[in-house]
Amino acid sequence: MLELSRDVAVAAALRAGAFIRQHAGSITADQIRAKGTHDFVTVVDEGAERRILDTLRRAFPDDAFLAEESTSLEHAATFDGRRWIIDPLDGTTNFTHGVPPYAVSIALQEGDRVTVAVVYEVTTGDLFTAVRGGGAELNGAPIRVSETATLDDSLIGTGFPFRDFRYVDGYLATMRQFMQATRGLRRPGAAAIDLAWVACGRYDGFFESGLKPWDVAAGLLLVEEAGGQISALPGLDAPLVSGSVIASNGAIHDAMAALCRPLAKAYGPVAGA
Repeated sequence: MLELSRDVAVAAALRAGAFIRQHAGSITADQIRAKGTHDFVTVVDEGAERRILDTLRRAFPDDAFLAEESTSLEHAATFDGRRWIIDPLDGTTNFTHGVPPYAVSIALQEGDRVTVAVVYEVTTGDLFTAVRGGGAELNGAPIRVSETATLDDSLIGTGFPFRDFRYVDGYLATMRQFMQATRGLRRPGAAAIDLAWVACGRYDGFFESGLKPWDVAAGLLLVEEAGGQISALPGLDAPLVSGSVIASNGAIHDAMAALCRPLAKAYGPVAGA
């Protein structure tokens, strides 16, 4: 059943990706709407989501859905049954400016676990997939996280605060530490891609806060099935609950968590502080 779910999710992602690619470079100002501070949606996000939902509902009419542009975040962390978590266009700001990357992200959640993941990077055609217990793949070939052993040799992905600036001082303190302790930081602007790049070893780790379930659900499973490690920021709830994520190849995870403590503290008391 999980393999069938993956295959249908792939079909949905490719259908949405073709629609997004068709409209790349043609979005006008009147087709962009602000949902909040620096948080935008376009007619392409909405059209891609309709195509994903149509594909999934035809195959699985009894499943539930948590989709960025059409459903509520209420009770987002767990679900009793099968639920699809969908970001039809992760990296909307990139898309509207013609800057890669941007992606379609689809995950299947069963209870408190994600069991299927698909991330389709539209500009390159890279297709990342995972089934719980079955490993992760890029374009049909197995992938693994990097073997980098130390932070000093690591390339780390992150995401800058752009909606909620209450925690920006903690983020800047954390970023400063990573700048000094690693080979460098990168911020492509699409968390699903950041996590996929950890899964395939392009990045050695990734951290961010202020995320939504659809930003990370698929990417979390990709990293786990590629042999990596996932956690929230120190002292915070699980990533799907808190919106905070540390993802790594495992070898550098504890060192990353230690550097993330200023950001974690910005959210409140931190365990072991």
